[in-house]
Amino acid sequence: MSRKCELTGKLPLKGHKVSHANNKTKRKFFPNLKKVTFVSNILKRNIRLKVANSALRFVDKKGSLDLFLKDAKFVNLSPRVKKIKKLLIAKN
Repeated sequence: MSRKCELTGKLPLKGHKVSHANNKTKRKFFPNLKKVTFVSNILKRNIRLKVANSALRFVDKKGSLDLFLKDAKFVNLSPRVKKIKKLLIAKN
């Protein structure tokens, strides 16, 4: 399973771990992913997604997953969430 946020498309970043002696070794910075169950009021079902913590806060700010997906850009979403967005648009 990939380490990618299904709502925002955040991926792991590459960088260096730098020691006190300024030695650099390669490492990865992973997004803070959580498995979260959202409730869709329009589709009347639960949706389980792998989401970054920052995306989770943004969904809370919008009010619900339905409202977030209406405003979300299609490019950043995972294929599974794109299908859910199409269903939401069709229901409205």
